[in-house]
Amino acid sequence: MEEYNLGFISDSDIFKHVKDTVMKYRFRIALSEFNSNLIDPVKLTFDSKVYKKDIEDVLESEIIRQLDKSNTNHIGYFHQNIFKFVGNGWTVPDQGYDIVNESKKIYVEMKNKHNTMNSSSSKNTYLRMQDTLIKDPNANCMLVEVIASNSQNQNIEWSVNKVSHKQIRRVSIDKFYEIVTGDRLAFKKLCTVLPRIIEDVVSSVKLAEKSNTVVKELKEIDKNLLKSIYLLSFRKYEGFHDFDI
Repeated sequence: MEEYNLGFISDSDIFKHVKDTVMKYRFRIALSEFNSNLIDPVKLTFDSKVYKKDIEDVLESEIIRQLDKSNTNHIGYFHQNIFKFVGNGWTVPDQGYDIVNESKKIYVEMKNKHNTMNSSSSKNTYLRMQDTLIKDPNANCMLVEVIASNSQNQNIEWSVNKVSHKQIRRVSIDKFYEIVTGDRLAFKKLCTVLPRIIEDVVSSVKLAEKSNTVVKELKEIDKNLLKSIYLLSFRKYEGFHDFDI
């Protein structure tokens, strides 16, 4: 086993956690999976014509976007679940808050980016944290952001009611690592060694072969790819039984 010397997590645990994340990566996509995201043929038509790109190139871009979205979710798994290995009372519950330390009375909602919460999501998060503080006035609730606007640990002024509470805080991931580990550079140290850990994992496993059958399956519907895309989404609509484009 290579030595990564992070201190707050063992070499074997960080290797296992990175491996679990890598093995979740998506390499295969078929038409059924591609269309499960409700493809919009009109949008793809605009993309093709406005950017002057062949429809097959536009499809490939959409396929890459879908794969990337899945893999982004797996990175969320990485950021959240690493804390179940650090000990000292930190847990990752199956439901409710993303990260909890009951002994320290810390309850964490984790977001990847600081600008991903809409007003409804923000309101629900605030109400959950407010309810936690009503039940336990000694609790501390944190909205931890992996990609925050600043390195921060500060009160949140919630847009839902323009109030703040000293026990409801917005915390950047580096400051949260400091809270968890006592080391203000813990997150930086992880980022420094992470490329080597990923390389070690990838060299130790057999990854799935890349497979993309979307275009092939669409051409089986009709050799005209653009027509196939419309039929895929609109075939049950009025008039599409004899659609041509």
